[in-house]
Amino acid sequence: MISKLLLKKFQKIKLVLTDVDGVLTDGGMYYTKDGDTMKRFFVRDGMGVNLLKKEGIPTIIVTKEKNIVTKKWSDNMNIEKLYQGIIKKEDILEKVCKDYGLQTEEIAYIGDDVNDLELLKRVGLSVTPFDASDDAIKISDYKSKYNSGNGAFRELADLILLTQNNKQKNYS
Repeated sequence: MISKLLLKKFQKIKLVLTDVDGVLTDGGMYYTKDGDTMKRFFVRDGMGVNLLKKEGIPTIIVTKEKNIVTKKWSDNMNIEKLYQGIIKKEDILEKVCKDYGLQTEEIAYIGDDVNDLELLKRVGLSVTPFDASDDAIKISDYKSKYNSGNGAFRELADLILLTQNNKQKNYS
């Protein structure tokens, strides 16, 4: 059951920021024998991005890593913008607010670890996957029922859409 205060936070969201490793992926890093990096993304999380976009809510990735796999996935999933190599993720918030004409309370962020803490503290709705670090969970508004790379982002997308539009889940 979501409290009335939390429900109001979900209803205000007009843009979603997300981390990659430990949110959209399970946090594992897979390497080929040639040293190439591979990541596993959950298809329903990608559908969440597209369902939000359909309702006019863009998704922006903010990640410390620089990875071609993330770039290809973000292009394929209609990610609005990809910020890679961002060490202090909280520094991106002012730019995003300015670029999209939003207030911080209209932005959600889903992150999982210590490098996400400051951004989690500054947005209107802070969310973590179920298996996030204890520090991230303690300061977040909502802890997903799902682990990283296994539907945490999709749950966030569904909750935003359900609270704002009273839409039913659509997994088609």
